[in-house]
Formats: sequence, C-alpha cells, structure tokens
Amino acid sequence: MVTPADHSPQANHKDPLHGITLENILTALVEHYGFDGLAQQIKVRCFSHDPSIKSSLKFLRKTPWARAKVERLYLTMQGLPVPDYLRQPTATATKNTTEKTTEKTTTTSQPLNADIWGK
Repeated sequence: MVTPADHSPQANHKDPLHGITLENILTALVEHYGFDGLAQQIKVRCFSHDPSIKSSLKFLRKTPWARAKVERLYLTMQGLPVPDYLRQPTATATKNTTEKTTEKTTTTSQPLNADIWGK
C-alpha cells in the first residue's frame, strides 16, 4: 500500500528541487520578495525592467547561470540544503583561473596563429 509520505519530493530523491517547476519557484520568490526585491537579490534585467512571470520564465529557461541563481535563492528562502551543482564558485577559484589564462598569453613568444599565417 502506498502512503502519502511515499509521494513527498524528498522521499525518493536527494534533489530538493525535484518535482518543483521553475514557474512555482519564480512565483514563490515574487510573492516573498516582489520583483523589486528579487531584482536586488539577483541582478538580471528581467526582474528590474518591465518584469512579468512570463518574460522572466522565458529568460530563465534560456540562461542556465541565472536559473541557478534563482533556484539557489529559492532553496535558501525555504531553508533547504543547496546541492553542490548550484553552489557558486569561490572568488579565489575564479581568480586562479584568470591568472593562469594571463600567464599563458603573456609567456607565448610567437604571435597567435603563427603556424597558420606563417609569421
């Protein structure tokens, strides 16, 4: 026999967002923060310039980094754990990646694409 507890989102899945649609997440955030408050929390144009649920959903479905921020804010608002895939990279990791890229470009003695252009 199946009990109602067996159908809870966390009964069979570790993902706290399992079974929750992006529209439900966005609606809950707008009810809690309003579009003005949401625009302060997440700096994206769809929340600050002529905002609507429909236009925001369209943007968030096409923009994975913005959707991740919305999902992370929703989980934080609900007091739920944030999965690793939604965690922000640390500032030091981003800085180290930038430094490595800079080192590669400054230590190259040949011009870019020299093998193609013969220079």
